[in-house]
Amino acid sequence: MGWVREFRAEWLRADIPAGVTTAAVVIPQAMAYATIAGLPVQVGLYTAIVPLFVYALVGRSRPLSVSTTSTIAALTAVAVASAAPETTDDAIRAVATLAVLSGAILLAAAALKLGFLADFISLPVLAGFKAGTGLLIISGQLGKVLGTEQSGDNFFQKTWSAITHLTDANGDTVLLAGLTLALLVAIKRWAPTAFPGALVAVAFGIVVSSALDLEEKGVAVVGPVPAGLPGLGLPDPGLLEALLPAAAGIALMSFVESIAAARAFVRPADRALDANRELVALGAANIGSGFSQGLPAGGGLSQTAVNDAAGARTPLAGAVTAGVALLTVLFLTGLFEALPQASLGAVVIVAAAGLVDIEAIRALGRIRGSAIVLASATVFGVLLLNVLDGVLIGVLLSMVGLISRLNHPDLVVVGEGGDRLVVRVLGPLYFANVGNAHSRLLELVDSRADRPLTLVLDLVGVPDVDVTTLLKIVELERKLDERGIALRFDNVSPRVVELARRTPGLAERFA
Repeated sequence: MGWVREFRAEWLRADIPAGVTTAAVVIPQAMAYATIAGLPVQVGLYTAIVPLFVYALVGRSRPLSVSTTSTIAALTAVAVASAAPETTDDAIRAVATLAVLSGAILLAAAALKLGFLADFISLPVLAGFKAGTGLLIISGQLGKVLGTEQSGDNFFQKTWSAITHLTDANGDTVLLAGLTLALLVAIKRWAPTAFPGALVAVAFGIVVSSALDLEEKGVAVVGPVPAGLPGLGLPDPGLLEALLPAAAGIALMSFVESIAAARAFVRPADRALDANRELVALGAANIGSGFSQGLPAGGGLSQTAVNDAAGARTPLAGAVTAGVALLTVLFLTGLFEALPQASLGAVVIVAAAGLVDIEAIRALGRIRGSAIVLASATVFGVLLLNVLDGVLIGVLLSMVGLISRLNHPDLVVVGEGGDRLVVRVLGPLYFANVGNAHSRLLELVDSRADRPLTLVLDLVGVPDVDVTTLLKIVELERKLDERGIALRFDNVSPRVVELARRTPGLAERFA
Protein backbone atom coordinates (compact mmCIF):
# COMPACT_ATOMS: atom_id res chain seq x y z
CA MET A 1 0.00 0.00 0.00
CA GLY A 2 2.74 2.41 -0.97
CA TRP A 3 0.18 4.94 -2.20
CA VAL A 4 -1.21 5.31 1.36
CA ARG A 5 1.97 7.01 2.56
CA GLU A 6 1.53 9.68 -0.10
CA PHE A 7 -2.24 10.02 0.22
CA ARG A 8 -3.71 13.46 0.81
CA ALA A 9 -7.09 14.04 2.39
CA GLU A 10 -8.15 16.36 -0.42
CA TRP A 11 -7.85 13.48 -2.88
CA LEU A 12 -10.99 11.98 -1.34
CA ARG A 13 -12.92 14.64 -3.24
CA ALA A 14 -11.68 12.99 -6.43
CA ASP A 15 -11.54 9.29 -5.49
CA ILE A 16 -15.03 8.99 -3.97
CA PRO A 17 -16.95 10.45 -6.95
CA ALA A 18 -14.71 8.50 -9.35
CA GLY A 19 -15.39 5.25 -7.51
CA VAL A 20 -19.15 5.83 -7.46
CA THR A 21 -19.20 6.77 -11.15
CA THR A 22 -17.20 3.68 -12.09
CA ALA A 23 -19.56 1.50 -10.05
CA ALA A 24 -22.38 2.60 -12.35
CA VAL A 25 -20.48 0.90 -15.18
CA VAL A 26 -18.90 -2.02 -13.32
CA ILE A 27 -22.03 -3.39 -11.60
CA PRO A 28 -24.29 -3.87 -14.66
CA GLN A 29 -21.36 -5.04 -16.78
CA ALA A 30 -20.28 -7.59 -14.17
CA MET A 31 -23.84 -8.95 -14.05
CA ALA A 32 -23.92 -9.19 -17.83
CA TYR A 33 -20.51 -10.89 -17.99
CA ALA A 34 -21.67 -13.51 -15.48
CA THR A 35 -24.34 -14.51 -18.00
CA ILE A 36 -21.64 -14.98 -20.67
CA ALA A 37 -20.15 -17.68 -18.45
CA GLY A 38 -23.61 -19.17 -17.95
CA LEU A 39 -23.72 -18.19 -14.27
CA PRO A 40 -26.28 -16.34 -12.11
CA VAL A 41 -25.95 -12.55 -12.11
CA GLN A 42 -25.03 -12.44 -8.41
CA VAL A 43 -21.71 -14.11 -9.30
CA GLY A 44 -20.90 -11.03 -11.34
CA LEU A 45 -21.84 -8.79 -8.39
CA TYR A 46 -19.50 -10.76 -6.11
CA THR A 47 -16.71 -10.23 -8.65
CA ALA A 48 -17.20 -6.47 -8.33
CA ILE A 49 -16.42 -6.53 -4.60
CA VAL A 50 -13.43 -8.55 -3.37
CA PRO A 51 -11.08 -8.21 -6.41
CA LEU A 52 -11.43 -4.41 -6.34
CA PHE A 53 -10.75 -4.29 -2.59
CA VAL A 54 -7.73 -6.57 -2.90
CA TYR A 55 -6.26 -4.68 -5.85
CA ALA A 56 -6.65 -1.39 -3.94
CA LEU A 57 -4.52 -2.92 -1.17
CA VAL A 58 -1.82 -4.49 -3.33
CA GLY A 59 -1.90 -2.93 -6.81
CA ARG A 60 0.00 0.13 -7.97
CA SER A 61 -1.98 1.43 -10.95
CA ARG A 62 -3.90 4.60 -10.15
CA PRO A 63 -6.98 4.07 -12.36
CA LEU A 64 -7.00 0.30 -13.02
CA SER A 65 -10.44 -1.13 -12.21
CA VAL A 66 -10.18 -4.87 -11.50
CA SER A 67 -13.35 -6.96 -11.59
CA THR A 68 -13.86 -9.06 -14.71
CA THR A 69 -13.99 -8.54 -18.47
CA SER A 70 -15.90 -9.92 -21.41
CA THR A 71 -12.86 -11.86 -22.66
CA ILE A 72 -12.21 -13.45 -19.26
CA ALA A 73 -15.90 -14.30 -19.02
CA ALA A 74 -15.72 -16.01 -22.42
CA LEU A 75 -12.68 -18.00 -21.35
CA THR A 76 -14.48 -18.91 -18.13
CA ALA A 77 -17.49 -20.17 -20.11
CA VAL A 78 -15.25 -22.57 -22.06
CA ALA A 79 -13.58 -23.78 -18.87
CA VAL A 80 -16.83 -24.29 -16.97
CA ALA A 81 -18.31 -26.22 -19.89
CA SER A 82 -15.26 -28.53 -19.87
CA ALA A 83 -15.96 -29.32 -16.20
CA ALA A 84 -19.47 -30.54 -17.21
CA PRO A 85 -21.34 -29.19 -14.16
CA GLU A 86 -24.72 -30.79 -13.51
CA THR A 87 -26.15 -27.99 -11.34
CA THR A 88 -25.66 -24.26 -10.80
CA ASP A 89 -23.86 -25.01 -7.55
CA ASP A 90 -21.44 -27.25 -9.46
CA ALA A 91 -20.79 -24.45 -11.95
CA ILE A 92 -20.14 -21.92 -9.16
CA ARG A 93 -17.77 -24.38 -7.50
CA ALA A 94 -15.93 -24.83 -10.81
CA VAL A 95 -15.63 -21.06 -11.24
CA ALA A 96 -14.31 -20.63 -7.69
CA THR A 97 -11.71 -23.33 -8.39
CA LEU A 98 -10.80 -21.68 -11.68
CA ALA A 99 -10.35 -18.24 -10.09
CA VAL A 100 -8.19 -19.56 -7.23
CA LEU A 101 -6.11 -21.64 -9.64
CA SER A 102 -5.64 -18.63 -11.96
CA GLY A 103 -4.57 -16.54 -8.98
CA ALA A 104 -2.08 -19.19 -7.85
CA ILE A 105 -0.58 -19.27 -11.36
CA LEU A 106 -0.23 -15.47 -11.35
CA LEU A 107 1.48 -15.54 -7.95
CA ALA A 108 3.82 -18.31 -9.12
CA ALA A 109 4.64 -16.25 -12.23
CA ALA A 110 5.43 -13.26 -10.00
CA ALA A 111 7.72 -15.38 -7.80
CA LEU A 112 9.57 -16.54 -10.94
CA LYS A 113 9.74 -12.97 -12.35
CA LEU A 114 7.78 -13.99 -15.46
CA GLY A 115 6.14 -10.65 -16.14
CA PHE A 116 7.86 -10.56 -19.53
CA LEU A 117 5.76 -13.51 -20.76
CA ALA A 118 2.88 -11.18 -21.58
CA ASP A 119 5.02 -9.84 -24.42
CA PHE A 120 4.73 -13.19 -26.22
CA ILE A 121 1.23 -12.19 -27.34
CA SER A 122 1.97 -9.87 -30.23
CA LEU A 123 -0.27 -6.98 -31.19
CA PRO A 124 -1.68 -8.76 -34.28
CA VAL A 125 -2.54 -11.84 -32.18
CA LEU A 126 -4.08 -9.65 -29.46
CA ALA A 127 -6.16 -7.76 -32.04
CA GLY A 128 -7.30 -11.04 -33.62
CA PHE A 129 -8.04 -12.55 -30.23
CA LYS A 130 -10.21 -9.59 -29.26
CA ALA A 131 -12.06 -9.56 -32.57
CA GLY A 132 -12.69 -13.30 -32.51
CA THR A 133 -13.76 -13.24 -28.87
CA GLY A 134 -16.08 -10.32 -29.55
CA LEU A 135 -17.80 -12.18 -32.38
CA LEU A 136 -18.01 -15.35 -30.29
CA ILE A 137 -19.60 -13.47 -27.39
CA ILE A 138 -22.10 -11.76 -29.69
CA SER A 139 -23.12 -15.07 -31.23
CA GLY A 140 -23.71 -16.48 -27.75
CA GLN A 141 -26.14 -13.66 -26.89
CA LEU A 142 -28.40 -14.08 -29.92
CA GLY A 143 -30.67 -16.49 -28.10
CA LYS A 144 -31.26 -13.95 -25.31
CA VAL A 145 -32.11 -11.05 -27.61
CA LEU A 146 -34.39 -13.26 -29.72
CA GLY A 147 -36.01 -15.05 -26.79
CA THR A 148 -35.23 -18.49 -28.23
CA GLU A 149 -33.28 -21.57 -27.31
CA GLN A 150 -29.71 -21.68 -28.59
CA SER A 151 -27.16 -24.48 -28.85
CA GLY A 152 -23.67 -25.05 -30.23
CA ASP A 153 -20.08 -24.88 -29.07
CA ASN A 154 -18.44 -22.56 -31.57
CA PHE A 155 -19.38 -19.33 -33.35
CA PHE A 156 -20.76 -21.00 -36.46
CA GLN A 157 -22.88 -23.50 -34.55
CA LYS A 158 -24.29 -20.84 -32.23
CA THR A 159 -25.06 -18.48 -35.10
CA TRP A 160 -26.70 -21.22 -37.17
CA SER A 161 -28.77 -22.29 -34.17
CA ALA A 162 -30.04 -18.72 -33.74
CA ILE A 163 -30.87 -18.44 -37.45
CA THR A 164 -32.78 -21.72 -37.53
CA HIS A 165 -34.86 -20.62 -34.51
CA LEU A 166 -35.80 -17.20 -35.91
CA THR A 167 -39.38 -18.30 -36.45
CA ASP A 168 -39.65 -19.02 -32.71
CA ALA A 169 -38.47 -15.54 -31.68
CA ASN A 170 -40.50 -13.69 -29.06
CA GLY A 171 -41.63 -10.35 -30.51
CA ASP A 172 -41.59 -8.47 -27.21
CA THR A 173 -38.09 -9.75 -26.45
CA VAL A 174 -36.81 -8.71 -29.87
CA LEU A 175 -38.41 -5.26 -29.59
CA LEU A 176 -36.96 -4.66 -26.12
CA ALA A 177 -33.52 -5.84 -27.22
CA GLY A 178 -33.67 -3.61 -30.29
CA LEU A 179 -34.65 -0.54 -28.27
CA THR A 180 -31.92 -1.27 -25.71
CA LEU A 181 -29.30 -1.67 -28.41
CA ALA A 182 -30.40 1.60 -30.02
CA LEU A 183 -30.21 3.34 -26.64
CA LEU A 184 -26.72 2.01 -25.94
CA VAL A 185 -25.42 2.95 -29.37
CA ALA A 186 -26.91 6.45 -29.08
CA ILE A 187 -25.31 7.01 -25.66
CA LYS A 188 -21.98 5.66 -26.86
CA ARG A 189 -22.02 7.94 -29.91
CA TRP A 190 -23.46 11.19 -28.58
CA ALA A 191 -23.05 11.16 -24.80
CA PRO A 192 -20.35 8.65 -23.85
CA THR A 193 -19.19 10.62 -20.80
CA ALA A 194 -22.53 12.07 -19.71
CA PHE A 195 -24.32 8.77 -18.98
CA PRO A 196 -23.10 5.26 -18.01
CA GLY A 197 -24.67 3.39 -20.91
CA ALA A 198 -24.83 -0.02 -19.20
CA LEU A 199 -26.57 1.41 -16.14
CA VAL A 200 -29.08 3.34 -18.26
CA ALA A 201 -29.83 0.20 -20.30
CA VAL A 202 -30.36 -1.90 -17.19
CA ALA A 203 -32.61 0.74 -15.60
CA PHE A 204 -34.57 1.08 -18.85
CA GLY A 205 -35.09 -2.68 -19.02
CA ILE A 206 -36.24 -2.91 -15.39
CA VAL A 207 -38.70 -0.02 -15.75
CA VAL A 208 -40.22 -1.30 -19.01
CA SER A 209 -40.37 -4.87 -17.74
CA SER A 210 -42.10 -3.87 -14.50
CA ALA A 211 -44.49 -1.41 -16.11
CA LEU A 212 -45.63 -3.75 -18.89
CA ASP A 213 -45.31 -7.02 -16.94
CA LEU A 214 -43.14 -8.46 -19.70
CA GLU A 215 -42.48 -11.71 -17.85
CA GLU A 216 -46.16 -12.63 -18.35
CA LYS A 217 -45.66 -12.05 -22.09
CA GLY A 218 -42.83 -14.56 -22.32
CA VAL A 219 -39.88 -12.23 -21.85
CA ALA A 220 -37.23 -14.00 -19.74
CA VAL A 221 -36.10 -12.05 -16.67
CA VAL A 222 -33.26 -12.48 -14.19
CA GLY A 223 -35.59 -13.47 -11.34
CA PRO A 224 -34.74 -13.45 -7.65
CA VAL A 225 -31.15 -12.40 -6.85
CA PRO A 226 -29.90 -13.57 -3.43
CA ALA A 227 -29.11 -10.68 -1.11
CA GLY A 228 -26.26 -10.66 1.36
CA LEU A 229 -22.59 -11.50 1.35
CA PRO A 230 -21.39 -14.46 -0.71
CA GLY A 231 -20.53 -17.70 1.05
CA LEU A 232 -17.02 -19.08 1.17
CA GLY A 233 -16.14 -20.56 -2.21
CA LEU A 234 -13.80 -23.50 -1.64
CA PRO A 235 -11.89 -24.93 -4.60
CA ASP A 236 -12.70 -28.46 -5.67
CA PRO A 237 -9.44 -30.47 -5.71
CA GLY A 238 -10.99 -32.91 -8.14
CA LEU A 239 -11.24 -30.19 -10.79
CA LEU A 240 -7.69 -28.84 -10.52
CA GLU A 241 -6.17 -31.02 -13.23
CA ALA A 242 -9.06 -30.52 -15.66
CA LEU A 243 -9.10 -26.73 -15.20
CA LEU A 244 -5.33 -26.13 -15.17
CA PRO A 245 -4.92 -25.37 -18.92
CA ALA A 246 -7.86 -22.96 -18.88
CA ALA A 247 -6.59 -21.34 -15.69
CA ALA A 248 -3.20 -20.75 -17.30
CA GLY A 249 -4.87 -19.09 -20.29
CA ILE A 250 -7.07 -16.95 -18.07
CA ALA A 251 -4.09 -15.94 -15.92
CA LEU A 252 -2.16 -14.86 -19.01
CA MET A 253 -5.11 -12.98 -20.46
CA SER A 254 -5.90 -11.31 -17.12
CA PHE A 255 -2.33 -10.06 -16.96
CA VAL A 256 -2.18 -8.93 -20.60
CA GLU A 257 -5.50 -7.07 -20.46
CA SER A 258 -4.74 -5.50 -17.09
CA ILE A 259 -1.27 -4.30 -18.04
CA ALA A 260 -2.58 -2.93 -21.35
CA ALA A 261 -5.38 -1.05 -19.58
CA ALA A 262 -3.06 0.27 -16.87
CA ARG A 263 -0.45 1.45 -19.37
CA ALA A 264 -3.07 3.13 -21.54
CA PHE A 265 -3.86 5.66 -18.81
CA VAL A 266 -0.48 6.29 -17.20
CA ARG A 267 0.11 9.95 -16.40
CA PRO A 268 3.54 11.61 -15.95
CA ALA A 269 3.08 11.86 -12.18
CA ASP A 270 2.01 8.22 -11.76
CA ARG A 271 4.16 5.57 -10.19
CA ALA A 272 6.04 3.41 -12.70
CA LEU A 273 4.29 0.09 -13.25
CA ASP A 274 6.17 -3.02 -12.13
CA ALA A 275 4.95 -6.02 -14.14
CA ASN A 276 5.86 -8.53 -11.43
CA ARG A 277 4.17 -6.43 -8.74
CA GLU A 278 1.03 -6.38 -10.89
CA LEU A 279 1.21 -10.17 -11.14
CA VAL A 280 1.10 -10.32 -7.34
CA ALA A 281 -1.86 -7.93 -7.16
CA LEU A 282 -3.84 -9.74 -9.84
CA GLY A 283 -3.01 -13.12 -8.31
CA ALA A 284 -4.28 -12.00 -4.92
CA ALA A 285 -7.39 -10.46 -6.53
CA ASN A 286 -8.20 -13.73 -8.32
CA ILE A 287 -7.74 -15.83 -5.21
CA GLY A 288 -9.95 -13.43 -3.27
CA SER A 289 -12.57 -13.60 -6.00
CA GLY A 290 -12.53 -17.40 -5.99
CA PHE A 291 -12.98 -17.66 -2.24
CA SER A 292 -15.93 -15.26 -2.46
CA GLN A 293 -17.65 -17.21 -5.29
CA GLY A 294 -16.65 -14.71 -7.96
CA LEU A 295 -15.39 -15.00 -11.52
CA PRO A 296 -11.69 -14.84 -12.43
CA ALA A 297 -10.66 -11.20 -12.27
CA GLY A 298 -8.79 -8.75 -14.46
CA GLY A 299 -8.57 -5.08 -15.28
CA GLY A 300 -11.09 -3.93 -17.88
CA LEU A 301 -10.24 -1.23 -20.39
CA SER A 302 -13.70 0.37 -20.49
CA GLN A 303 -14.18 0.61 -16.73
CA THR A 304 -10.59 1.78 -16.26
CA ALA A 305 -11.23 4.51 -18.82
CA VAL A 306 -14.31 5.61 -16.86
CA ASN A 307 -12.36 5.60 -13.59
CA ASP A 308 -9.59 7.69 -15.13
CA ALA A 309 -11.98 10.14 -16.80
CA ALA A 310 -13.89 10.53 -13.51
CA GLY A 311 -10.70 11.78 -11.87
CA ALA A 312 -9.38 8.83 -9.81
CA ARG A 313 -6.23 9.89 -7.96
CA THR A 314 -5.31 6.62 -6.21
CA PRO A 315 -6.37 2.94 -6.03
CA LEU A 316 -8.77 4.02 -3.27
CA ALA A 317 -11.26 4.82 -6.07
CA GLY A 318 -11.42 1.09 -6.81
CA ALA A 319 -12.20 0.37 -3.16
CA VAL A 320 -15.04 2.90 -3.34
CA THR A 321 -16.42 1.07 -6.39
CA ALA A 322 -16.26 -2.16 -4.41
CA GLY A 323 -18.08 -0.48 -1.53
CA VAL A 324 -20.93 0.56 -3.81
CA ALA A 325 -21.14 -3.00 -5.17
CA LEU A 326 -21.21 -4.30 -1.59
CA LEU A 327 -24.13 -2.01 -0.72
CA THR A 328 -25.90 -3.21 -3.86
CA VAL A 329 -25.50 -6.85 -2.85
CA LEU A 330 -26.72 -6.16 0.66
CA PHE A 331 -29.68 -3.91 -0.02
CA LEU A 332 -30.51 -3.48 -3.72
CA THR A 333 -30.66 -6.94 -5.28
CA GLY A 334 -34.46 -6.80 -5.33
CA LEU A 335 -34.26 -4.14 -8.03
CA PHE A 336 -32.85 -6.65 -10.50
CA GLU A 337 -35.55 -9.31 -10.30
CA ALA A 338 -37.50 -7.80 -13.19
CA LEU A 339 -34.39 -7.17 -15.29
CA PRO A 340 -34.93 -8.80 -18.73
CA GLN A 341 -32.26 -11.18 -20.00
CA ALA A 342 -32.61 -9.35 -23.33
CA SER A 343 -31.33 -6.15 -21.70
CA LEU A 344 -28.28 -7.94 -20.35
CA GLY A 345 -27.76 -9.52 -23.76
CA ALA A 346 -27.84 -6.09 -25.39
CA VAL A 347 -25.30 -4.74 -22.89
CA VAL A 348 -22.99 -7.66 -23.63
CA ILE A 349 -23.37 -7.30 -27.40
CA VAL A 350 -22.44 -3.61 -27.36
CA ALA A 351 -19.48 -4.26 -25.07
CA ALA A 352 -18.31 -7.18 -27.22
CA ALA A 353 -18.74 -5.18 -30.44
CA GLY A 354 -16.08 -2.81 -29.12
CA LEU A 355 -13.61 -5.70 -29.23
CA VAL A 356 -14.11 -6.19 -32.98
CA ASP A 357 -11.76 -3.50 -34.26
CA ILE A 358 -11.27 -4.30 -37.94
CA GLU A 359 -9.57 -0.97 -38.60
CA ALA A 360 -6.90 -1.75 -35.99
CA ILE A 361 -6.14 -5.04 -37.79
CA ARG A 362 -6.01 -3.27 -41.15
CA ALA A 363 -3.68 -0.62 -39.74
CA LEU A 364 -1.30 -3.33 -38.52
CA GLY A 365 -1.53 -4.99 -41.93
CA ARG A 366 -0.56 -1.77 -43.69
CA ILE A 367 2.68 -1.82 -41.70
CA ARG A 368 3.39 -5.47 -42.43
CA GLY A 369 1.16 -7.82 -44.42
CA SER A 370 1.89 -10.81 -42.21
CA ALA A 371 0.07 -9.04 -39.35
CA ILE A 372 -3.26 -9.59 -41.14
CA VAL A 373 -2.43 -13.28 -41.56
CA LEU A 374 -1.66 -13.64 -37.85
CA ALA A 375 -4.77 -11.71 -36.78
CA SER A 376 -7.03 -13.60 -39.20
CA ALA A 377 -5.68 -16.99 -38.13
CA THR A 378 -6.33 -16.07 -34.51
CA VAL A 379 -9.86 -14.88 -35.30
CA PHE A 380 -10.78 -18.09 -37.12
CA GLY A 381 -9.12 -20.21 -34.45
CA VAL A 382 -11.29 -18.55 -31.81
CA LEU A 383 -14.45 -18.83 -33.91
CA LEU A 384 -13.96 -22.43 -35.05
CA LEU A 385 -12.30 -24.01 -32.01
CA ASN A 386 -12.35 -21.96 -28.82
CA VAL A 387 -10.75 -18.91 -27.27
CA LEU A 388 -7.69 -20.63 -25.80
CA ASP A 389 -6.94 -22.64 -28.93
CA GLY A 390 -7.31 -19.52 -31.07
CA VAL A 391 -4.77 -17.62 -28.96
CA LEU A 392 -2.43 -20.62 -29.02
CA ILE A 393 -2.64 -20.77 -32.82
CA GLY A 394 -1.79 -17.08 -33.05
CA VAL A 395 1.13 -17.36 -30.64
CA LEU A 396 2.52 -20.44 -32.40
CA LEU A 397 2.28 -18.76 -35.81
CA SER A 398 4.01 -15.68 -34.39
CA MET A 399 6.83 -17.84 -33.05
CA VAL A 400 7.13 -19.72 -36.35
CA GLY A 401 7.38 -16.42 -38.21
CA LEU A 402 9.98 -15.14 -35.76
CA ILE A 403 12.06 -18.30 -36.00
CA SER A 404 11.82 -18.21 -39.80
CA ARG A 405 13.17 -14.65 -39.83
CA LEU A 406 15.86 -15.44 -37.28
CA ASN A 407 16.96 -18.46 -39.27
CA HIS A 408 17.78 -16.22 -42.23
CA PRO A 409 20.00 -13.48 -40.78
CA ASP A 410 20.81 -10.65 -43.15
CA LEU A 411 24.35 -10.74 -44.52
CA VAL A 412 25.14 -7.33 -46.01
CA VAL A 413 28.24 -6.52 -47.99
CA VAL A 414 29.41 -3.20 -46.51
CA GLY A 415 32.84 -3.05 -48.07
CA GLU A 416 34.42 -4.56 -51.16
CA GLY A 417 37.58 -3.67 -52.95
CA GLY A 418 41.11 -4.80 -53.47
CA ASP A 419 41.55 -8.14 -51.77
CA ARG A 420 38.98 -7.60 -48.98
CA LEU A 421 35.29 -8.41 -48.65
CA VAL A 422 33.55 -6.98 -45.56
CA VAL A 423 30.25 -8.65 -44.62
CA ARG A 424 28.11 -7.39 -41.76
CA VAL A 425 25.87 -9.85 -39.92
CA LEU A 426 22.57 -8.17 -39.01
CA GLY A 427 20.88 -10.19 -36.32
CA PRO A 428 21.80 -12.85 -33.80
CA LEU A 429 23.74 -16.00 -34.64
CA TYR A 430 22.72 -19.13 -32.79
CA PHE A 431 22.58 -22.92 -33.19
CA ALA A 432 19.51 -22.93 -35.47
CA ASN A 433 20.65 -20.32 -38.02
CA VAL A 434 24.43 -20.47 -38.02
CA GLY A 435 24.45 -23.34 -40.53
CA ASN A 436 22.42 -21.22 -42.95
CA ALA A 437 24.75 -18.24 -42.43
CA HIS A 438 27.81 -20.50 -42.87
CA SER A 439 26.59 -21.80 -46.26
CA ARG A 440 25.61 -18.33 -47.51
CA LEU A 441 28.99 -16.86 -46.59
CA LEU A 442 30.77 -19.55 -48.57
CA GLU A 443 28.41 -18.98 -51.52
CA LEU A 444 29.09 -15.26 -51.25
CA VAL A 445 32.86 -15.57 -51.56
CA ASP A 446 32.60 -18.29 -54.25
CA SER A 447 30.30 -16.08 -56.35
CA ARG A 448 32.92 -13.33 -56.67
CA ALA A 449 34.70 -13.24 -60.01
CA ASP A 450 37.84 -12.08 -58.20
CA ARG A 451 37.90 -14.17 -55.08
CA PRO A 452 38.95 -12.01 -52.10
CA LEU A 453 42.03 -12.88 -50.07
CA THR A 454 40.40 -11.78 -46.83
CA LEU A 455 36.83 -12.07 -45.57
CA VAL A 456 36.07 -9.63 -42.76
CA LEU A 457 33.07 -10.52 -40.60
CA ASP A 458 31.52 -7.46 -38.97
CA LEU A 459 29.72 -8.80 -35.89
CA VAL A 460 28.28 -5.50 -34.67
CA GLY A 461 24.79 -7.06 -34.61
CA VAL A 462 25.85 -10.19 -32.70
CA PRO A 463 25.94 -9.49 -28.95
CA ASP A 464 26.25 -13.14 -27.90
CA VAL A 465 26.79 -16.62 -29.38
CA ASP A 466 26.41 -20.22 -28.31
CA VAL A 467 28.80 -23.17 -28.53
CA THR A 468 27.41 -24.39 -31.87
CA THR A 469 28.01 -20.98 -33.45
CA LEU A 470 31.61 -20.80 -32.20
CA LEU A 471 32.45 -24.23 -33.58
CA LYS A 472 30.77 -23.35 -36.90
CA ILE A 473 33.02 -20.29 -37.11
CA VAL A 474 36.02 -22.59 -36.62
CA GLU A 475 34.71 -24.77 -39.47
CA LEU A 476 34.12 -21.68 -41.64
CA GLU A 477 37.72 -20.58 -41.09
CA ARG A 478 38.99 -24.01 -42.12
CA LYS A 479 36.94 -24.04 -45.33
CA LEU A 480 38.00 -20.51 -46.20
CA ASP A 481 41.62 -21.49 -45.59
CA GLU A 482 41.19 -24.33 -48.12
CA ARG A 483 40.17 -21.65 -50.61
CA GLY A 484 43.14 -19.49 -49.76
CA ILE A 485 41.02 -16.91 -47.94
CA ALA A 486 41.84 -15.50 -44.50
CA LEU A 487 39.09 -14.81 -41.99
CA ARG A 488 39.17 -11.65 -39.90
CA PHE A 489 36.70 -10.13 -37.43
CA ASP A 490 35.49 -6.61 -36.67
CA ASN A 491 33.21 -5.04 -34.02
CA VAL A 492 33.24 -8.13 -31.81
CA SER A 493 31.37 -7.72 -28.52
CA PRO A 494 33.24 -8.34 -25.23
CA ARG A 495 30.97 -11.33 -24.52
CA VAL A 496 31.83 -12.99 -27.85
CA VAL A 497 35.52 -12.31 -27.29
CA GLU A 498 35.32 -13.94 -23.85
CA LEU A 499 33.69 -17.07 -25.27
CA ALA A 500 36.01 -17.23 -28.29
CA ARG A 501 39.04 -17.31 -25.98
CA ARG A 502 37.70 -20.57 -24.53
CA THR A 503 37.14 -22.17 -27.96
CA PRO A 504 39.87 -24.36 -29.51
CA GLY A 505 40.76 -22.92 -32.90
CA LEU A 506 39.73 -19.38 -31.94
CA ALA A 507 41.52 -18.87 -28.64
CA GLU A 508 44.77 -17.78 -30.30
CA ARG A 509 42.97 -15.25 -32.49
CA PHE A 510 41.39 -13.48 -29.52
CA ALA A 511 44.18 -13.87 -26.94
